[in-house]
Amino acid sequence: MKAAVLAGPGRIEIRDIPKPEIKDPRDVLLRVVRAGICGSDLHYYVPGYFEAGDVVYPLVPGHECAAVVEDVGNGVSHLRPGMRAAVDPAVSCGRCDQCRAGRPHTCRNIGFLGFPGQIGGCLTEFIVVPGANVFPLPDGMSMEEGALVEPLAIGMYAAALAGGTREKSVGILGADPIGLCVLLALRAENCGTVFVTDKVEDRLQAAAEAGAARTGNPDAADIVEDILESEPAGLDLVFECCGDQAALDQAVSLLKPGGKLLVLGIPPALRISFDAGLLRRKEISIVHVRRQNGFTGRAVEAVASGTISPAFLATHQFPLDRAQDAFALAASRADGALKVLVLP
Repeated sequence: MKAAVLAGPGRIEIRDIPKPEIKDPRDVLLRVVRAGICGSDLHYYVPGYFEAGDVVYPLVPGHECAAVVEDVGNGVSHLRPGMRAAVDPAVSCGRCDQCRAGRPHTCRNIGFLGFPGQIGGCLTEFIVVPGANVFPLPDGMSMEEGALVEPLAIGMYAAALAGGTREKSVGILGADPIGLCVLLALRAENCGTVFVTDKVEDRLQAAAEAGAARTGNPDAADIVEDILESEPAGLDLVFECCGDQAALDQAVSLLKPGGKLLVLGIPPALRISFDAGLLRRKEISIVHVRRQNGFTGRAVEAVASGTISPAFLATHQFPLDRAQDAFALAASRADGALKVLVLP
């Protein structure tokens, strides 16, 4: 079968690799129809990110996908061939202390699609995953929306970690697809005023259309001053979604005493820093957000019910043989690109 293989930084090659087979009765064979390129995939494509330091090339990237069930193991009862589905890419063991504590996303033995050294990614024609990780798509829900379920689940989980967002003032720093998914999740919860910042004007426009009350570009204005002019007491919550040190500093300045900072962005460097005095005086809480933690099914339900409409995020689609072009566009953030999809 064909796969988009990351042969080295900046280099995608289309190669023939063995088609996977069902070996465990609990597994499912899927034919991938849509696969999204995530910012974490780009960390292995663009040199310089700390997480790419231990990457051994070649590898098949990708963990966001919608697929059609091709075959099921005899231990799977909720799926059948021909069903369309979204996939939770985190395969947990179900036995360790983290899984038993309801934290499968921090499983001690986790395997993740497209993560180097764990499980091959979904930028290929077929994948095999446990049936428990496969969520049927209702009629009327598109495959593009199915491929967006994974980042939406992260946004919904992040909103849940905030501990109640109704009528609270919120900042989202970084309007990439994850930041926009956080925005969609917050708007579905009837949060208060949401301020969104980004350095790409097309993304700010997308945020405004998705419900942001105000947007700002930190390269063009003092976004802390502008936001505090509207919210002089400060913000209740800030979601940092771009992995940028300046954004982390802005977040702490924007939060009111007792506020909460939720960190979703992955920085290019191994270490980040905070103004310890300001954190202490304001008694700011910092929460890191790790993947979906059981929100994949909820994301499918939210889209199917019309509560959340993420389809606008899928701005570009490329056939598998143009995966190099797809990665280049996603990395450049040009041409209004939000979520770039590959069609295996």
